[in-house]
Amino acid sequence: MTAPGPLAARPEIRAALDLLAAWIESQRAYSGLPALSIGIVHDQELVWAAGFGEADPARHAPATPDTLYRIASITKLFTATSILQLRDAGALQLDDPVTRHLPWFAVPSRHADAPPITIRHLITHTSGLPREAPFPYWTEGEFPTPERLREGLARQEAVLPTESRWKYSNLALALAGEVVTAASGKPYADYVASHVLQPLGMTSTLVASPDPADPRLARGFARRLPNGSRAAAPFTDSRGITAAANMTTSVSDLARFAMLQFRDGPAGGAQILRGSTLREMHRVHWLEPDWQAGWGLGFRVMRVGKQTLVGHGGSLRGYRTLLQICPEDKLAVIALTSADDGNPTLFVERAFAWLGPALARAVPPERRVADSEWRRYTGRYRNGWRDVQVLLMDDGLLIIDPTLPDPMLAPTRLVFASEHTFRAEDTDGYASHGEAVVFELDAAGRARRMRVGENYLDAVDTW
Repeated sequence: MTAPGPLAARPEIRAALDLLAAWIESQRAYSGLPALSIGIVHDQELVWAAGFGEADPARHAPATPDTLYRIASITKLFTATSILQLRDAGALQLDDPVTRHLPWFAVPSRHADAPPITIRHLITHTSGLPREAPFPYWTEGEFPTPERLREGLARQEAVLPTESRWKYSNLALALAGEVVTAASGKPYADYVASHVLQPLGMTSTLVASPDPADPRLARGFARRLPNGSRAAAPFTDSRGITAAANMTTSVSDLARFAMLQFRDGPAGGAQILRGSTLREMHRVHWLEPDWQAGWGLGFRVMRVGKQTLVGHGGSLRGYRTLLQICPEDKLAVIALTSADDGNPTLFVERAFAWLGPALARAVPPERRVADSEWRRYTGRYRNGWRDVQVLLMDDGLLIIDPTLPDPMLAPTRLVFASEHTFRAEDTDGYASHGEAVVFELDAAGRARRMRVGENYLDAVDTW
């Protein structure tokens, strides 16, 4: 276990962590899971990280937050991050046809009216390409070289019309890695190392396959059979599928990538993507018909209860992994396991259920303090469309429509900007969220008019 962050010292969080740790150890022991490392990130703090079981049972080496695991498809998030960096640098556009950067890319399609496959299609899994290159590498463990992957395209065809539905494709993300190479002029692994891993301080993370004998690496195991036995999993090198499935990292390192997702501001240094680009990646770019899930740019986007979660899981022989992030709550959970039946989702869900409420109580939203001078703005206002009332509450000014049966369902909160000027905060997208609310005063200092955006309401004494 790493030294806990300051938040972990809070009694309510400590209690939730103790519960989680006890439950994880029991689940791991009864399922025979060899190793699990888990971490909980809140904003820019690794609140808690721990290892359970043995990373190398033969040596009785304990799992820790610094134990390395093959993270498989979580690699796709690093590929998408690289694509967006290159987009922001002007080296490519998301709606560029793939052929603009990979002239050799040619996959026949039975769908004559399908749009050309673009970079956006690759990283949102809407290209219509087959799930895999034409080799049985998941069955036999022998992955194609990049050269064989290219040659194999001639034997494949698009199985769906472009952007007709979501269809997960390792082939598409492998091709996105080729785009990174072509647009940057650097091999994919070199680009990710120099432009993503190094600035983030992810010094233990590998793009190329690790040495199977590396003592830091958790040994991967197959699923547990009915007789209780569990064999060692074969070691694989993803080779031409590297950009889709090959990276290796630890909880401690991956936490740095999770922290990036909560930052804002212009790109530079450890801020490897500007805040607006991160939010763009987290937004839904393809929505599934049930409206419960979809894809951002590289990220799986899911609606779970009242939370929107973004992240990615990974499966490679001997390893099951998951990074799940709630941008609104600035909460992320990482679970890395060393077995084909590791089921990291089980541990991530419990961490969100138990730590999320505890963190919310320990880190309440920033409280606004009302200024008594703002009382001058309170009162009734009217125009031809509506009547409203401005109230001074404990945390600031509030605009309500008193004609509604429940005016507190969608009030407008006013955030101070400058003298007599506020910014509207609304949950209703039809309202004036983000616009200026300006009070005009008469000679006696009384508010006589309230401008909301380009329109206004005049003060009235009675309804």
